Amino acid sequence: MAPIPRLETRLSLRHLTLLTAIDREGSLLGAAQSVGLTQSAVTKALQEAEAVVGTRLFERTNRGALATQEGQVLLAHAKLVLTQLRHAGQELEDMRTGSGGRVAVGVLVSAAVSILPMAIAAVMKDRPNLAVKVIEGTNDVLMPLLRTGELDLVIGRLPVFSSGSGIAEETLCEDYASIVLRRGHPLLERKQLGLGDLMGHPWILPRHETSLRRQIDEAFRQAGLRAPINIVESVSLLTNRALVLRANYLAVWPVQLAQTERDLGLVQILDIDLPTTRRPIGISTRRDARLSPAAETLIKALRHEAARTAAGMAHSS
Repeated sequence: MAPIPRLETRLSLRHLTLLTAIDREGSLLGAAQSVGLTQSAVTKALQEAEAVVGTRLFERTNRGALATQEGQVLLAHAKLVLTQLRHAGQELEDMRTGSGGRVAVGVLVSAAVSILPMAIAAVMKDRPNLAVKVIEGTNDVLMPLLRTGELDLVIGRLPVFSSGSGIAEETLCEDYASIVLRRGHPLLERKQLGLGDLMGHPWILPRHETSLRRQIDEAFRQAGLRAPINIVESVSLLTNRALVLRANYLAVWPVQLAQTERDLGLVQILDIDLPTTRRPIGISTRRDARLSPAAETLIKALRHEAARTAAGMAHSS
């Protein structure tokens, strides 16, 4: 069996930078142009890296350079190393200039309404120069960004299944989903509504690949019903809100969003429990990764706001 290569002593940052450039651009020529080198220099660097690893890292095809399985493994670590170094440079510059630091956070809709905005506002009072980058999405989009270091943390509904050994999860509070419709909707003229009474109406539901959608579908199955047919699949808050308010759509929203819109006088929450949608809201970070002081400060604020949100939900439910 061949010995494990000592990559830390034989691969340089230049190698890692050029490998990620090839992956990003999809060709050696594109990588060369993006970093300002000749194609022959990029080719030589790739050959050196492949010699160190002892296997091909990219397949040269008529569609360009495609990372092999081994190449994908090395690229995942290379991207994390380069991102961490970039963060180190930013943190040192923040210390030198006295700025408030930087933090990049991914957020799912369940935490986008109150927990994250309130936490950011609280932190900014004490650190007005803090630079905060927020990316909203679903776990299938945000978790890869967390793994590569593009995000410091992700907050939202924790997935049913673990995100993997490299991810640490911290539970903050419980979340569940509610069925909402606009004030004045014809359904509100009826009493004692059940899921079966809603089947003939248009719905807005999350995409099939989301955990929440699977939980909603399970709620229908447990009620002996098929999932609605007349649906719009969307996780866009603005689009969903407009459809609910203007086109008589029913929607299933995280309870924080539902209660916020209800308190504004825009929607009603139906008294129909969806127990399969109960999941904790939590924070996901890279296990054993060093968090910047800015990220630590934001996480502390998120814990505080989550506790306040949980107390408010218990009081208003």
